[in-house]
Amino acid sequence: MDDLEHALGITSGTSSSIPGSTPKSASPSESATAHFLASTTLESLSGSVTRTSTPPPTSSVTTLATPQATPITGGGGNSTEPHAVFAHVIVGNTYNYTVTNWVQDIALAASKGIDAFALNVGTDSWEPSQIANAYAAAGQYNGNLLTANEPSCNGTNSSAAAPFKLFLSFDMSSFPCLNASDAEPLQTYIKTYANNTSQMTYHGRVLVSTFAGEACTFGADSLNQAWADVLKPGNGTLPDVWFIPSFSVDPTTFSNLTVIDGAFHWNSGWPMGNYNVTFAPDVSYISNLENRTYMAAVSPWFFTHYGKDTFNKNFIYRGDDWLLSQRWEMLVANRTSVPLTQVLTWNDFGESHYVGPVQGMQPMSQQWVDGMDHSAWLDLMKYYITAYKTGSYPDIRKDRVFLWSRLHPANATAPDDVGMPDNAQWTQDYLWAVALLTEPANVTLSCGNSSHTALAPAGLSKLKLQLSDSCTANATVVRNSSVALGFAPDGLNYTTRPASYNFNAFVAASPE
Repeated sequence: MDDLEHALGITSGTSSSIPGSTPKSASPSESATAHFLASTTLESLSGSVTRTSTPPPTSSVTTLATPQATPITGGGGNSTEPHAVFAHVIVGNTYNYTVTNWVQDIALAASKGIDAFALNVGTDSWEPSQIANAYAAAGQYNGNLLTANEPSCNGTNSSAAAPFKLFLSFDMSSFPCLNASDAEPLQTYIKTYANNTSQMTYHGRVLVSTFAGEACTFGADSLNQAWADVLKPGNGTLPDVWFIPSFSVDPTTFSNLTVIDGAFHWNSGWPMGNYNVTFAPDVSYISNLENRTYMAAVSPWFFTHYGKDTFNKNFIYRGDDWLLSQRWEMLVANRTSVPLTQVLTWNDFGESHYVGPVQGMQPMSQQWVDGMDHSAWLDLMKYYITAYKTGSYPDIRKDRVFLWSRLHPANATAPDDVGMPDNAQWTQDYLWAVALLTEPANVTLSCGNSSHTALAPAGLSKLKLQLSDSCTANATVVRNSSVALGFAPDGLNYTTRPASYNFNAFVAASPE
C-alpha cells in the first residue's frame, strides 16, 4: 500500500542536472462574489535544460530553445528552506465540503509534489468552519503518514513522505480593511491556527499571504503601517509572521514596505497580452525585493464567461504555446531566485485555471466547466515540480502523452447571449501536446484529416497540431515499428459549430 492509499485509509533512466492582479472568480458565496496545423511543431526537453534536440532533416519539426537562467540577484531571501510548491484553494467554492473531501484533495495534491494549500478565505459566515475542516483533514492525513513513515525493521524509512501543510491567504477583496477594528478577524484566524501541527511556517514563522490588500489602511496613515499594525504589532499578541502578500503595487515601492518578508506576483502566471509568458515580471519583483522571499505564480489557462447580468467578466488570457510547460521551465531554469511557487489554482472554476477535481460548489460556471476535467495537468506538473525542487529532471519510466485544446475555433460563432470573450483573437486553433518518452519514438497527432508524425527524443517533447475541421483527436507513439502507446481520449471532440463560446481547455492524459 502506497502513501496515498494509506493517507486515504484505502487497503489494498538517468536524471539530468539543471543550472542553478486579476479578480478572483465569483462563487455562490458573498466573499467570492466580492472578488473575484496540418503541420506539427515539436520542442524537446531532454537531459540538461540547455540541451536542444536536432530533428532529422526528413521530419517537419521545429525545435524551440529551452529557457536559460536569467542573471539576477535576490528573491531567495538568503533562504535555507527547501523549495516549496503551493496550490491556491478558493474556500468560497467549498461550501459543501466534508473533512473527507478535504482529505481527498490533500492526498491528491501531495501525491503530485504539492506541499501546501494556500487557503483563500473571505468573509462568509460558513468559511471558518471550512477552514477548520481543512486543518482537521490535514491533521488526519498527516497522522496517517506518521504511521506509514514508521521506521522499518532496519530502523530507516528512506521513502518517508513529508507532512502536508496549510496557510491562510486573506482575500482582501472580501475583508473590510478601512478601520483598525477590521484587523480582528485576520488576527483571530492567525492565532487560532498558529500552533496547529499542519500550519505552514517559513523560517520558523507563521506563513501568511493575501490576495490584494494594497488599498488597506486599517486606520493607519500608510500601507506599511497598516499591515504592521495588523500582523506585526510588536506587543506579543500575535505569533511571529512571515508575510508574503500579493499586492498590486509598483515593485519599486517594495523598499518602503518593510512589513513584508517577500512578495507573491499573482499575474506572473500568465502573459498579460498577445505574447508568450516571459520571466520579465518575475525579474522586476526579484530585483526590488533584494534578499526578501519571492513567490512566483504558475497557471495553465484563463477563461471566464460571465454576462453583464451576473459578474460581467468575459475574457481570456493567452494560454497558447504550452503555457503550463513554458512557465514551469522558466521557474526550473531560475530556481535559485524562486524559492516558492504557487499554482493558480486548485479550484477556481469561474476562471478555468483549476487543476484539482471538479467538485464543491461551482460559481455559476457549469456552462464552461462541466465535462472539462483538468486533473491530467497535475500529472504533468509532477514532472516539473520534481525538477524545480531537486534541480534534476526525473527519470521517465513510462511513455505518456498529455493533450489539451479548446474545442472550437477561436473565431467560431455561437448562439450565446454572453458573446465572444474579449481577447479571443489572442489564441490560435491548436491541439497542444506534451510527450514524456522513455526512448526516442515517432509521435503522431491526429484529428480528422489533420495528422502529422514527428520523431521525438527520449525525455519531454512539446508538439502541436493545427485544427480546422470538426474532428476527434488522438495520439500514437510508435517505436521500432510497434505501437508503444495509443491514446484517444473520450470527449476531445473539436467542432466548428459550438453551442456556446467555451474557451476552456479540454485536458487529457494517457494512463499512468
